[in-house]
Amino acid sequence: MKRVVIESPFAGDVEANVAYLRRAILDCLARGEAPYASHRFFPGILDDDNQEQRRLGMDAGFAWSAVAELVAVYADRGISQGMQQGIARATALGI
Repeated sequence: MKRVVIESPFAGDVEANVAYLRRAILDCLARGEAPYASHRFFPGILDDDNQEQRRLGMDAGFAWSAVAELVAVYADRGISQGMQQGIARATALGI
């Protein structure tokens, strides 16, 4: 299985974005990929409204990009600022 970091929106309409993320994860699994979505994992542990904790979670998520084989951008609901950072990081790593 290829390791895939998922980039999709989270903030804003969190309920709709989480439902969208679930579909993105299922899409990756259907493709035989091993998806990872830090933006779903860390907000349950860290306070996304606290900028220091948000940055910590984002940095931890970005660390996974270094071992990912793909970064999948699910942009039907738009591209958030956090997604832009993840895309830039993946591009810099050549993923």
